Amino acid sequence: MNNTIPNDKPLFPISVIADMLQVHQRTLRIYNEEGILVPQRSPKNRRLYSLDDIERGKFIQYLTRNIGVNIAGVKIIFILLGKNYNPATQKEEIEKIANDLGITTEQQEETKEKLSRRGRKPSNGR
Repeated sequence: MNNTIPNDKPLFPISVIADMLQVHQRTLRIYNEEGILVPQRSPKNRRLYSLDDIERGKFIQYLTRNIGVNIAGVKIIFILLGKNYNPATQKEEIEKIANDLGITTEQQEETKEKLSRRGRKPSNGR
């Protein structure tokens, strides 16, 4: 008997995925609205995410947090990747492209630092 769960089976509600990806549920709704992470719907119209969706979410985070790509850029990347999307190999390819475009590791680190401060109040030395 095979007990493995298919990667495309919708299992997880938005709250679980938000916790797993450490994002707000609104962020996942925006991804849905933008068409970059579209979960399936339950009979009661609730969003349900699969294991494949989790991997796609991690790849979106990698692109936005590490490389500094905005949502429009993520959409373009997914369109270009099309059916060839494979998160296991894409990170290395995207890093190579970023380096070829002159996006240095230092710039990527700077982008990560800026993003980590986003939404925080500036410190006044208090």
